[in-house]
Amino acid sequence: MAKSSLKKEKWTLSFDPGLKALVVKEAGRRGVYPVNLLEEMVRKQFNPFGHTEIKDSLTYLRALRKRSREQSDETFLEEIRKWQEASSS
Repeated sequence: MAKSSLKKEKWTLSFDPGLKALVVKEAGRRGVYPVNLLEEMVRKQFNPFGHTEIKDSLTYLRALRKRSREQSDETFLEEIRKWQEASSS
């Protein structure tokens, strides 16, 4: 299921020069544009579980199914309990 391309808006932001340099440097390390790095950081902040960031859903589902076959029921239930504790705190 491919995402439809969204129309992006242009924004002008006032940014601390030190932070701007840090973002530009990190974007260069990762080989992406600074705006892409900022978008990724905002997505992680507001969507900590990351399920909406999946670029290739078919590959993601295959990996989940493979991992779930290798995982015991007790391990799976323990993972759910940890997730519930994390979301409740």
